[in-house]
Amino acid sequence: LIIGIWGGPNKIYAAFKFFLYTLMGSLLMLVALIYLYTQSGGSFALADWYKLPLSSTAQTLLFFAFFAAFAVKVPMWPVHTWLPDVHVEAPTGGSAVLAAIMLKLGAYGFLRFSLPILPDASQEWAWLMIALSLVAVVYVGLVAMVQQDMKKLVAYSSVAHMGFVTLGFFVFSDLGVSGAIVQMIAHGFVSAAMFLAIGVLYDRVHSREIADYGGVVNTMPNFSAFALLFVMANCGLPGTAGFVGEWMVILAAVKSNFWVGSAAATALIFGAAYSLWMFKRVYLGPVGNDNVKGLTDLNPREFLVMASLAIAVLFMGVYPKPFTDVMDASVADLLRHVAISKLN
Repeated sequence: LIIGIWGGPNKIYAAFKFFLYTLMGSLLMLVALIYLYTQSGGSFALADWYKLPLSSTAQTLLFFAFFAAFAVKVPMWPVHTWLPDVHVEAPTGGSAVLAAIMLKLGAYGFLRFSLPILPDASQEWAWLMIALSLVAVVYVGLVAMVQQDMKKLVAYSSVAHMGFVTLGFFVFSDLGVSGAIVQMIAHGFVSAAMFLAIGVLYDRVHSREIADYGGVVNTMPNFSAFALLFVMANCGLPGTAGFVGEWMVILAAVKSNFWVGSAAATALIFGAAYSLWMFKRVYLGPVGNDNVKGLTDLNPREFLVMASLAIAVLFMGVYPKPFTDVMDASVADLLRHVAISKLN
């Protein structure tokens, strides 16, 4: 509704595309939920589903039914194609909610449904999940590099960053799962900040094209400082929220398989390439045109929002311990449950 009512010129197309993608995946998930309800003797309690003795065939079918719903939401490659269209048409607030909150629902689904209810199938198909995650990290990172629209660039970078989340879940280690959850939270702050920063520029110039800007730092110095921090966090700079989760997942992946970890680490290179190149073309250098010359710096409302996100990004990057402490017991319990089912 947010996209369809307040979106851009192709808002109806984008809203329908989003709706249809989500609907197709969710219908398969609904079938899986009904099957689990019948198998558990009429219970929708997750605790009951965790104890179900499901056959390997049933687990595999249910795994892919859940996968259909959660992969679209994350979104994983190759069902990620709705995301750039939807972000481009969505208003700034819609993009922030979509990137910061809704994409996390898919990853949360893997964590609460696929892994504990279907541990055998999760182990069996982990190679596929890891492969798709690496494609998202590497290939989609390269796609982001050639974008001319700022929103499309950040949308593709979201797909690449969320690839770390699914990768972390399916290496089955404390470090990997904890890193993936930290990455979910960090990406919520960083991607929302990136989209809101683009919204600040769009409100003034009514263009998202990188070519329509240049030298913004000359007319909006305060805003440019915030934008630089968020771009650095998007690259995964140490000391920012974007670094912590990605680094934990890369370490866990290297421990599991050196080549998987090496492929994942390329995201830090690609992330720096597309983020910093965009920053250079939009913010640095001489004033690009009359539109940029007439820009005004942040108003108090915009400053408050940017400062709040900046504090969150820096706090989580410098001191992530409160986040990891809270999740440690749950992560250990989940991995113990998956390991026990493998032994059985």
